[in-house]
Amino acid sequence: MLGDSPMSGLAYGTMAIFNPRKNFIVDMVMVQLISIIVTLGIIMITGSDSLASDAIAYLVAGIFGALFMLGGIYSRISSI
Repeated sequence: MLGDSPMSGLAYGTMAIFNPRKNFIVDMVMVQLISIIVTLGIIMITGSDSLASDAIAYLVAGIFGALFMLGGIYSRISSI
């Protein structure tokens, strides 16, 4: 295609950045969901004295929502 020109390296690098493999995207989403769960858990544990009950309810709902989405992604990965 492009041969040994300097542009072939640039083209390959651009393709690798803007067209990642599907497994890589799923891994990135799972890492984001895990970080959301950990962050909400830390906020709930460390700030439970100063948070109102409705804020804690929103944190628990966020944790359950993230766990539900993470479970859905994991079940689709394990069934493949």
